Amino acid sequence: MPDPVSVNSAALQTVVSDGAICRLLGDWNVQQLSMRGVVLARRQALAQVKSTARWDLSGIQTLDAVGAQLLWQAWGQCIPPGTVLTPSQQALLDVLAQHPIDAAPAPQALQWYGWIIAIGHGCYVAANHGRELLLLLGGLVVNLGQLLARPSRGPWREISAQIFRVGAQALGITALVGFLIGIVLSYLSAQQLAVFGAGQFIVKLLGVATVRELGPVLAAILVAGRSGSSITAQIGVMRVTQELDAMQVMGISHGQRLIMPRVIALAIAMPLLVLWTDAIALLGGMLAAKWQLGLSMTWFFDRLPDAIGLTNYWISVIKGVTFGGWIALAACHFGLQIEPNTESLGRGTTASVVTSITGVILIDALYAILFNEMNL
Repeated sequence: MPDPVSVNSAALQTVVSDGAICRLLGDWNVQQLSMRGVVLARRQALAQVKSTARWDLSGIQTLDAVGAQLLWQAWGQCIPPGTVLTPSQQALLDVLAQHPIDAAPAPQALQWYGWIIAIGHGCYVAANHGRELLLLLGGLVVNLGQLLARPSRGPWREISAQIFRVGAQALGITALVGFLIGIVLSYLSAQQLAVFGAGQFIVKLLGVATVRELGPVLAAILVAGRSGSSITAQIGVMRVTQELDAMQVMGISHGQRLIMPRVIALAIAMPLLVLWTDAIALLGGMLAAKWQLGLSMTWFFDRLPDAIGLTNYWISVIKGVTFGGWIALAACHFGLQIEPNTESLGRGTTASVVTSITGVILIDALYAILFNEMNL
């Protein structure tokens, strides 16, 4: 038998005797393979071994799962016949054989029409969500009809609790943001009006802008980010903990016990929050007008009813009811769409807030067009 030829490459010692035997020596563990270039060098050395050669692993000092995986891939996920193994090595390779690892998919070339596919997929997802929201709205109408037919069986405690959570507990943040926005709007408006000597018109400007547009939209955005996300997370956690499945098994309607109380609560609380935000924003505007233009608060109060008018207040209330119902419906929809895992919970909560705020702005634009056509 001729003398063996030794090949040493990055701690890999491959001994080929007459092209028939390949003997592996050294350490085949994660510590050795983690050194730079070792894995590539050993993979290249293993690729040089002839397919007809027999393998001898008895000289390996340490073999762990990482080293065994390297050999397993080089062998094509199959132990070559006649391979010499120790019992521990045989057990390790048997585990790899019982749990095969799929090869990574080849990267697909970017096609020129990929953006068309992305737009189509987005439209399909949007249409699917729209269909589910319509079904949810239809079920809500049916549940409201049943509530009117049998008011004594309504979930009044849950409605009361939701009004407290989404309404009373949101008074602080809406007051703070409304007050600051009122100051900013009045301060900037006063600067421009002072240039033309028309500082007294700040009452009309601030009152109409705050009551008709800024107050409802600002309160709705705050409620969507605060209460809408809370509703989605609440229902999503019920999905993760399988409470929704338990309710379905017991015959408890999700629409009657989860969706309807929250929609009613937000439809009641939102117009009240809108009026509260309007009042605090006007108060901030009064203080800024006094500092900037020297207008007394008594004069401001006297001119305010004529500047705003009762119609703008009714428009503000109508917007509040609509915004509240939409936010609750969207939050409940995305909460029911959450899958029983934490990743879906975070993704659904984010989608709920974004969709609610986008819908609020879209509804406000539609109201602006409608009221303009009605000369209101």
